[in-house]
Amino acid sequence: MASGWAPDGAVQDQIDDSITDAVRLARARLPTGPGEIHCQDCGDEIPEARRKAMPGARSCVACQSSHDAKPVMSGYNRRGSKDSQLK
Repeated sequence: MASGWAPDGAVQDQIDDSITDAVRLARARLPTGPGEIHCQDCGDEIPEARRKAMPGARSCVACQSSHDAKPVMSGYNRRGSKDSQLK
């Protein structure tokens, strides 16, 4: 149920847009182009199976796992400020 000037389904539209933006951002961060034979972080050899499965890979599985463990925000705030909702 929408309230105020928002149409029905506006909240779901915001959720869908946020998910779409996050997926687009994640896809943009995927490596492209020729990959590396040795990891850029630790220097170990990247296994051939990983290079075939992930063209453009520049890090080994262990280093990539540590990079992926860091939280990343999508960068979009679709809720607006609470002050604007109080007026």
